[in-house]
Amino acid sequence: MQIEMKGIEKSFGTNKVLRGVDFDVHSGEVHALMGENGAGKSTLMNILTGLLKKDAGTIKVDNHDTTYASALDAEHHGISFIHQEMNNFAEMSVVDNMFLNKEIKTKLGLVDQKKMRKEARQYLVNLGSDIDVDSKMGDLTVGQQQMVEIAKSLMINAKIIIMDEPTAALTENETAILFKTIRELRSNSVGFIYISHRMEELWQICDRVTVMRDGLSVNTYQTKDVAENQIVHDMVGRDIGDYYPGRHPHLGEVALKAEHLSGKKFHDISFEVHEGEILGFSGLMGAGRTETMRALFGIDKLSSGKIYVAGKETKLTSPSVSIKKGIGFLTEDRKNEGLITEQSLEDNIALPSIDTFRKHGIIDKKAEDKFADMLIKRLTVKANNAQVTAGSLSGGNQQKVVLAKWVGSGSKILILDEPTRGVDVGAKKEIYELMNQLTDRHVAIIMISSDLPEVLSMSDRIEVLYEGKQMGVINAQGATQEQVMKLATGGK
Repeated sequence: MQIEMKGIEKSFGTNKVLRGVDFDVHSGEVHALMGENGAGKSTLMNILTGLLKKDAGTIKVDNHDTTYASALDAEHHGISFIHQEMNNFAEMSVVDNMFLNKEIKTKLGLVDQKKMRKEARQYLVNLGSDIDVDSKMGDLTVGQQQMVEIAKSLMINAKIIIMDEPTAALTENETAILFKTIRELRSNSVGFIYISHRMEELWQICDRVTVMRDGLSVNTYQTKDVAENQIVHDMVGRDIGDYYPGRHPHLGEVALKAEHLSGKKFHDISFEVHEGEILGFSGLMGAGRTETMRALFGIDKLSSGKIYVAGKETKLTSPSVSIKKGIGFLTEDRKNEGLITEQSLEDNIALPSIDTFRKHGIIDKKAEDKFADMLIKRLTVKANNAQVTAGSLSGGNQQKVVLAKWVGSGSKILILDEPTRGVDVGAKKEIYELMNQLTDRHVAIIMISSDLPEVLSMSDRIEVLYEGKQMGVINAQGATQEQVMKLATGGK
């Protein structure tokens, strides 16, 4: 299959998102699509797969002018789109999600659950996954849900598979399995459009790369012939320098101390984080990092343990209690837990701070507007204004809105779970610089990250978990990926 898109344009009201994009892909290649958040990558793919209508330009599939009526129409013609924000039904089982609208029937017309379970297990086993197909989707980790989405795309025997940030929530082992699968499918003439902000993946898996900036396709390269600095320059329109701004911490008092915390998926976790410190939490998927922080924040229940905030024992029984104690939590799942996507940026940003805008029981709308506008500018959120819905933004800009919410709340202790997941290289550096600014103002940050270079570069100390247990704490200065991975895999 050969797909060629020429001069694609798309506007939403007065906002011109695509201004003439050229892009092509063919069977048997992996073509990367790179660009900052808001560059128009997802919009271009939504147009290709029939989710949006183009305003101008042409789409040719095997030299024939083509327009798909819907994503299902595109699937029927061999194009699968695995979205960054996964579209599944949390209360349904894995197998029912995988076979939704594709149910296998018996001769009597009944749903053949036994056969569907067998096939679902086989697709997941082929990806090296042992996910229980009878589990509820909502009970899986984000990484496990991503593996199910990848398996679903393989079920339709797609000729072109679009992957939007497929490895953002995967472990190194899962990523290696995914890349092995991609290479095997590529050798069998399947083509891939690969959207990622992980620069190092280009040279691992991609044959070509097209860079987009501000709604335009800037350049297309053979990956073997282009340097990383050139791609970054094309993406942001400038040389970005070092990705990581460097840490020069000045630690204060202990802001939060946890003693012997235990819960459903973690046991006997103790740590402390100081004012002005970034304490990294590292470990493989399922290590218990997120579960520990959810329980600490009051989302889930602790079975035992004590928490001290500013030296005083504190019962953090709910998120509202934690917020009142000056703790903010940027969750891993921004779509379902971090944002109210159908509400405005202003409403989302002001939510934890809403009481500060009340005067005699009435919200001071002018003060709220000023507050939201200030934070949108400070975090360089790309949006027409504060009244657009959070769901209308790109993934990276949604992440900035969640950050703005907690920065604006005045949190003294900030838990960041995968703070740069799905965020482009330019926005990543802005987030790192913001983290440094916050710690310079004596904010204590706990950062969970699956990105080892990020953990090593932005943490002052690193706590490593393995299967719910604490394996050790490493001083980040001079630490290596090998040291962290040894502990993360159960070594001493």
